[in-house]
Amino acid sequence: MLQDIEPYLACPHCARPLTLDGRTLRCPGGHSHDLAKQGYVSLLAGDAHTGTGDTADMVAARGDFLAAGHYRPIADALAAAAVAAEDSGGGDGDGPGGLVADLGAGTGHYLAHVLDALPGRPGAALDISKYALRRAARAHPRIGAVVCDAWRPLPLLDASAGLVLNVFAPRNGPEIRRVLRPGGTLLLVSPTSRHLRELVDTLGLLSVDEEKQRRIDEKLGPYLTPAGRREVEFTMRLSAEDVRTVVGMGPSAWHTDPDRLAEQLAALPDPVEVTASVTVAAYRR
Repeated sequence: MLQDIEPYLACPHCARPLTLDGRTLRCPGGHSHDLAKQGYVSLLAGDAHTGTGDTADMVAARGDFLAAGHYRPIADALAAAAVAAEDSGGGDGDGPGGLVADLGAGTGHYLAHVLDALPGRPGAALDISKYALRRAARAHPRIGAVVCDAWRPLPLLDASAGLVLNVFAPRNGPEIRRVLRPGGTLLLVSPTSRHLRELVDTLGLLSVDEEKQRRIDEKLGPYLTPAGRREVEFTMRLSAEDVRTVVGMGPSAWHTDPDRLAEQLAALPDPVEVTASVTVAAYRR
């Protein structure tokens, strides 16, 4: 709930701490932000907008696909990496501890899985899609859901998070470093070039090039230190409807013609075996 993450929130206008007053967050500078009836709060700056966020249809597709358990090995690997990061004692004093912040949290599925593995830790689901955050606000009792823009200053206080998650989402290196505590960890999940390879050519989906991980390391290099990685690869047996859902929940949804997709799906075996392949990488402040 929002109360769990209140001590870590910062005003998007002046970066001062926010205090929850009933259903409103207020800062000493006089700025206020009302909690939506669906349980999330918008901490977007005044000139920002949510037009680039996932649509209601994309969020519904993601919710269905994840609930079916197709990506469960990814969630399990992320939770295991989170526990390992805690056990490594990355900080001193009271660190790393603190908030678990999921940047680009979507429905909160992965954050909820990590919070189950880290009892007592509060979690902030950060996303620009209000449709996603309506679900994230209900995904776990210790999640607070916040609308924000990953490419702008995050509405979190300096050194407030012991752990930042980033799963198939935008990465803002300077801001991730700012909000991480000393010794804190970023856990980043990104697709490899083999991810959904059976569907990429057949359905004309967006592909992942083999240099993606190198480019990620280069962009994060000035701010964080690599601290290990592992590849998670497995085979899924997907029905035609599952395939439609996995297409509809990702970036390819913006570029796919529904009628053409229906024709292509009809030509696929049912079920079809599809590769899921990701890298789970850790970076330490």
